[in-house]
Amino acid sequence: MPPFPTTPAYPYIRFMFEAIDNFVATYIHLTEEELTFFHSLLRHRHVKKRTFLLQEGETCDFEAFILKGCIRSYYLDTEGVETILLFAVEGWWVSDLTSFSQRTPSNLFIETLEDCELLSIDYPGKALLFEKVPAFERMFRLLVQRSLSVLQQRFYATVSQTAEERYLQFLEKYPQIAQRVPQHQIARYIGVSPEFLSKIRSTMQKRH
Repeated sequence: MPPFPTTPAYPYIRFMFEAIDNFVATYIHLTEEELTFFHSLLRHRHVKKRTFLLQEGETCDFEAFILKGCIRSYYLDTEGVETILLFAVEGWWVSDLTSFSQRTPSNLFIETLEDCELLSIDYPGKALLFEKVPAFERMFRLLVQRSLSVLQQRFYATVSQTAEERYLQFLEKYPQIAQRVPQHQIARYIGVSPEFLSKIRSTMQKRH
């Protein structure tokens, strides 16, 4: 894949990288040369709504930064019931970290919920990035730590909070996402059936 041109003659492409550059800058400081090299490893993708970026059994070969759109990550149990692990929107990264890092088949599905615009890096590209710009190892390590922290908090909420409390917490923490995904998917995220979430919402409305 040829690198993206990054000269002022390509103002859209410079603008395209602005969001990810701002994100990176919150973690590490890079030279212009290092940023340009990073850009050259990224693939710009337009993906239609309801497209699978990854399906169960495939090996994940991307870590994608979302410029536009909403994505969900989920798995199916033995009865085919969904459990949604993650909703991701602009400024978030999405991948299957285990499959990507260990080069093993995934047990996840990653699906776009809206038309999306992504910047993604593949496994060889990330390895080369770490080799040439070691500062990125720190950034991605911090991202993994943050991801693990979120998962721990969700696990704790599952065993210590009621379904209504988990729903209210979701609305408080992710109001932007709550307005962009259907209620039955929010139900699968907080660990209840869509019918049970409907009862919770009805009870909350009567109470208020």
